[in-house]
Amino acid sequence: MTALQPVVTDAVKRYTLGVLVVVYTFNFIDRQILSILIEPIKADLGVSDFGMGLLSGTAFAIFYATLGMPLALIADRWNRRNLIGLSLAIWSGMTALSGLAMNFWQLAVARIGVGIGEAGCSPSAHSMLADLYPAKERATALGIYSLGIPIGIMFGLFAGGAIADAFGWRIAFFVVGIPGLILSAVVFLTVKEPPRGLADGHSPSLAAPNHASIIEVFRFLAARRSFVQMGIGGGLTAFVGYGLVTWAPTFFVRSHDMSLTEAGFWLGLVLGIPGGLGIVAGGWFSDRFGARDTRWYLWVVVIALAAGVPLSAAAFLVEAWWLSLLLLCFPVMLGNFYQGTTFAQTQGLAPVRMRAVAAAILLFVLNFIGFIFGPPAVGILSDLLAGSFGDDGLRYSLFTWGFVNLWAAFHFWRAGIHLPGDLARSAEGQ
Repeated sequence: MTALQPVVTDAVKRYTLGVLVVVYTFNFIDRQILSILIEPIKADLGVSDFGMGLLSGTAFAIFYATLGMPLALIADRWNRRNLIGLSLAIWSGMTALSGLAMNFWQLAVARIGVGIGEAGCSPSAHSMLADLYPAKERATALGIYSLGIPIGIMFGLFAGGAIADAFGWRIAFFVVGIPGLILSAVVFLTVKEPPRGLADGHSPSLAAPNHASIIEVFRFLAARRSFVQMGIGGGLTAFVGYGLVTWAPTFFVRSHDMSLTEAGFWLGLVLGIPGGLGIVAGGWFSDRFGARDTRWYLWVVVIALAAGVPLSAAAFLVEAWWLSLLLLCFPVMLGNFYQGTTFAQTQGLAPVRMRAVAAAILLFVLNFIGFIFGPPAVGILSDLLAGSFGDDGLRYSLFTWGFVNLWAAFHFWRAGIHLPGDLARSAEGQ
């Protein structure tokens, strides 16, 4: 370890983490901007709620989730910085092209392109950060990286709502997509690829590129019961989260008569600030309590998810728009506690040579359960309830979603039970 320490200074670590946070912010701006544009796109292209759910979730997520694993395999063997820069250029360009879509299928193709590009980002970033930060700091570091989620959602809603009201939904896609092409050049020119295994004390020879297949990494993780339970719990939490993030702006437009600008502003604040606090707090509390008892790396999440359920239900039943927003702050914050620690424990369970693929497998599970099924399921239930409740069909569809987090909490509790033994096995190379 001593010979490797001078290679990466603390300043380089902080700069790398900072740039990756900005990249991940653009990742979520481009991913989630469609949620604030649902109503004008639906009116312009004549798409149902179910169709908009497919566009905002399934069309993107199928390719994002499935291509993440082969791209992560490349990341474990190739330069991860270069893969992130190339991926950023692809998804930013496809976001800008979304503004040219003239029908459902053209927009679906553009969203698929965004998904393909974004698939190369997070597994590579997780692997790089695991090489820069030791296990005792990893949940906090990955929690900071995950701040790109609420910040990206916040700016996507801010910009998307205001630009769509002023200039139309097509211009919104152009405005948020083009700057990502500039950021990709910054990544290529200024970010350094860290030595593999640096934070774990491995020499370069011990941290050689991965030659394990995706199937081999999958089998390795499937033998860790904590990973299986984390994956199910995280997927269910993502199911709730993606359903909420995608449809909450439309809920406030329909049920509280907000304009796109108003919905984008207020939801941006709620999803951005409390969401960011939840990610950082979740990582910090997990590192703090997990250092004393490894099970608490995940049991912190159990308490957070259970506490948020009644507040989420109340948020969609109250009539005052300001009270609904206020109540949403708490489940949004608590629902993000799982982010940093779930990714960190996955990196801890996986050998250095498997880390990018391990992150991709976790992201596949989260997105398969959460993003592929969450948004269209909310839309289907909303369409079904519209006959009885009109525009409030979406209100009661979202009302049911928060209760799924009780199911998710059970799996995180089970994961915590198995985590100490699984980490010990991984440390012993079993």
